Amino acid sequence: MQILTPHVYWAQRHSEIFLRVDLSDAKDLDISVQENNTLQFKAQGHGAKGDNEYKFSLEFREPVRTEINHKSTQRQVDIKIRKQEERWWDRLTLQEKKPLFLAPDFDRWLDESDAEMELQAKEEEKINKISVESRVRKDPYLGLKRGYLFMYNLVQFLGFSWIFVNMTVRLFILGQDSFYDTFHTTADMMYFCQMMAVLEVINPLLGLVKTGFFPAMIQVAGRNVILFVIFGSLEDMQNKPVVFFVFYLWSTIEIFRYPFYMLACISTEWKLLTWLRYSLWIPLYPLGVLAEAVAVIQSLAIFDETRLFSVPLPAMLGGSLSFSYTLQIYLVL
Repeated sequence: MQILTPHVYWAQRHSEIFLRVDLSDAKDLDISVQENNTLQFKAQGHGAKGDNEYKFSLEFREPVRTEINHKSTQRQVDIKIRKQEERWWDRLTLQEKKPLFLAPDFDRWLDESDAEMELQAKEEEKINKISVESRVRKDPYLGLKRGYLFMYNLVQFLGFSWIFVNMTVRLFILGQDSFYDTFHTTADMMYFCQMMAVLEVINPLLGLVKTGFFPAMIQVAGRNVILFVIFGSLEDMQNKPVVFFVFYLWSTIEIFRYPFYMLACISTEWKLLTWLRYSLWIPLYPLGVLAEAVAVIQSLAIFDETRLFSVPLPAMLGGSLSFSYTLQIYLVL
């Protein structure tokens, strides 16, 4: 196969050399700087003479670094080489006569004075950026805030992990029988975790997290209604299997959510955990809402029968207003 030389275009800055090789769809690239300060280029691609193997060599005027940055596109090969010393060259090659295949890259071309102005502008921009950053007041309590959030998420993770493991082990040992005493074996820890969750409503108000106040309040209040009002106040609900499903779905969501936030406090990301946190939520959250709705529906008749939390009506109306009507509105909302 015929070996040809591609058209090469060059430009420079005080610290770098830019080469643009007019070779499309290049492959099998072999680019290196030899010990004699010569750039060797060889590649297969489509140039002025069609598809062929193209190669060239350039002996630079002054020493350059051996590290090469290059990028191949459908139209060309871009090469960037750093000079050993930051200074302006009067020509690119050691030989005074320019190779026939070499020409200036006018898209990047600057003369020495323009390049100095560009360099000065970059230095001024860098200095201005440092100056602005130095004027930005750093939060002196940032470490304390992150430590608090890390510990909060750690405690919640441990609490919900204890619930999840406890329920899982009992399910394997007792089977369906574990459904009926879930509340009595895990309620204390669930009470603790959900009371701690009130901090998730306070944290946005204090500016500790970027989460909105109302989404956090709705989430925490909704769970606390189920835990404290539906399960906590009605003994007849505490032995129902729905408690198992509500607690299990809640804890499954949280054992991935809290460690995700915990690692975020120390600017660390585990990609698998990130995927689990945002993927498992998709099926588990609707299932959790469905289980909560079943618990509310099952409690309506009990509230009607016990008249617990009923609101007394004026004597002319007689009787009282059952709390079940409030729950029905809550269920719709």
